[in-house]
Amino acid sequence: MTLKPLQSTLLPPASSLGRLRTATYNIHKGVRGVGPLKRLEIHNLGQGVEALDADMVFLQEVRLFNHREARAFARTSFGWPEGGQADFLAPQGYEVAYRTNAITRDGEHGNALLSRWPIGDIGHHDVSDHRFEQRGLLHVPVHWNGLTVHTITVHLGLMHASRVRQARRLAEYIAAAVPADAPVVVAGDFNDWGEKLDGPMADCGLLRAREAGAREAKCLTFPSRVPVFALDRFYTRGLACRSTFVPRGGGWARMSDHLPLVAEFDLA
Repeated sequence: MTLKPLQSTLLPPASSLGRLRTATYNIHKGVRGVGPLKRLEIHNLGQGVEALDADMVFLQEVRLFNHREARAFARTSFGWPEGGQADFLAPQGYEVAYRTNAITRDGEHGNALLSRWPIGDIGHHDVSDHRFEQRGLLHVPVHWNGLTVHTITVHLGLMHASRVRQARRLAEYIAAAVPADAPVVVAGDFNDWGEKLDGPMADCGLLRAREAGAREAKCLTFPSRVPVFALDRFYTRGLACRSTFVPRGGGWARMSDHLPLVAEFDLA
């Protein structure tokens, strides 16, 4: 089933032409449910991504291909996209960066960045902490309003100790690959159920993006139907967060087990 169009008017309009509007979204590989109830949501997600109206969209659990799912949905009314999910989800005119993190029996998945602004050379850095979880950093410089913003899309591990080690490796990567005076946005699914990662990220020089005076509940994104955890986040350097927003409602809740998080930034 395809949703009625998710119009961008369901979200707060971009507040300023000079303000950077970003979104991060774990799309759950474009599929929801199990067994006979499994359904393809990638077409609805395309409407959702466009409705976010973001300059940059950080995506996790994105598939380039999956043979089993492609066969399973070959006879549905819309079907599995012929190309990769990142390209399929990109609104018209956006540039796309994608790199694989995990290889599975039938396919693979990774992180992606969709950008309304021109992008530079794409980097990828493996931060897998053990053989049971394949994780990576997607590094994409974005040329925004006359300067380069270094974006890094992440999907960190399920164990706290792994996440702390991955944060350290993130810091080492930024020190080696990003100019010291350049603004940085690190976004994605941090899997930080216990709210323990802000300290290690601050040690890396990255501060969690929060809207001044906003309630913590405003940024809850997981699980999508009744969100109680703020797993999806932005950590930044050289940028000031002016607003945050999580779109809610039945349409958003059905598309993924996460809700997207939208944030707007000015230069600090």
